[in-house]
Amino acid sequence: MRADAVSAGDHVTAVHAVGIGMTPFGRHPDLTLKDLTRVAVAAALADADLEPGDLEAAFFANAVQGHMEGQHNIRGQIALRAMGIGGIPVFNVENACASGSSALALAVQFLRSGAGEVALAIGAEKMWSADKRKTFAAFDAGWDVATAETEKARIREGREGGDRSVFMDIYAAQARAHMERYGTTVRQLATVSSKNHGASVHNPLAQYREPIEVEAVLAARPVVDPFTLPMCSPVSDGAAAIVLGTEAALRRRPGARARAVAIRAVALRSGSDRDPTDLDAHLSRRAADAAYAAAGIGPAEVSVAEVHDATAFAEILQTECLGFC
Repeated sequence: MRADAVSAGDHVTAVHAVGIGMTPFGRHPDLTLKDLTRVAVAAALADADLEPGDLEAAFFANAVQGHMEGQHNIRGQIALRAMGIGGIPVFNVENACASGSSALALAVQFLRSGAGEVALAIGAEKMWSADKRKTFAAFDAGWDVATAETEKARIREGREGGDRSVFMDIYAAQARAHMERYGTTVRQLATVSSKNHGASVHNPLAQYREPIEVEAVLAARPVVDPFTLPMCSPVSDGAAAIVLGTEAALRRRPGARARAVAIRAVALRSGSDRDPTDLDAHLSRRAADAAYAAAGIGPAEVSVAEVHDATAFAEILQTECLGFC
C-alpha cells in the first residue's frame, strides 16, 4: 500500500516511549476489535505505570474495519470507550500499511506542540475472515480504485489470481525486476523467510512459531513467481499500543521513568511518481534519510532494525532503502 513510515526520535524535544503493549497475532475469530484494543492498551498502560485517566489524547490506527465490519467512522472512539477511555481527543488514522507508524508520528507531534504531556498511539486490525475473498478484497482499496482492474491485469501479466492479496503480485513484480537487474536469487528470498521464521520461535506473540529450513521454503506451495507460501506474510488479527510522555510527565510520574526511552526522530513520507529503477527516490529511502538527519545518526549506528516484510523480498528492498547495505 502506497504509504510508508520510519521512526527513530528527536534529540531536541524530549518525548519518550514510556509503555508498550501488544496482543498475540493470529486468527482470533472470538475476539472483537474492542477486545484486541483493550488487551494492547491495558498492557501499555501497565508497562508505563499509568492509568487510563492519565491519557490526554489517543491516535487510533486502523485500515480495514470499515471494509470488514462496516464501521466506517469513529472507530477509535468506540474501541477505546468500551474500555473506559473517553472524553479526550481521539484521532482516527488510516494510512494503509503505515497507519500505526503514522499514529505514532502524530502522537509525537501532539506532545511536541505542548498540547499535552501523555498520549497514546494504538494500531488494531481484524483482517482474518472465513471468507477469503472478503479478506483479500480489503487490499484492493490500497491503490487507486479507478484504475485497479487495469493495473491488476498489467501486474499479473496473465498469471492466475488465486487466493492471494494483489500486493503479493505487486511485490512479486518488484522482486522479478530486482532479480533481473541485480542477480537476486530465489534462494536468497528463502533465506530471508527461514531467518524470520527462526526468530519467531522465540516470540510468544508471533502468529507462527516453528522454524523452517531454506530447502523447505523453496519446496513449499507456490503463491506467485518467485514466492512460495512461507515467503508471504499471513493474514492476522492483532493490536499494538505505545504510551508516550514528555519530560514534564516523567517528572510527575517517577514510576513511568523506569522504562522510558527517548524518541530520537519520527519521519513520514508518501509515494511519488518516479522511475521504478530510481531507488534513491523510494519513499522508504526518503523517510529513512529524514529520520537519520533528524536523529543526527547514520545507518551504520543502528544496532537493531525491525523491517517491513510483507514478503521476503520486501525485507531485502527495505534493508537496501534503509542504507544497511
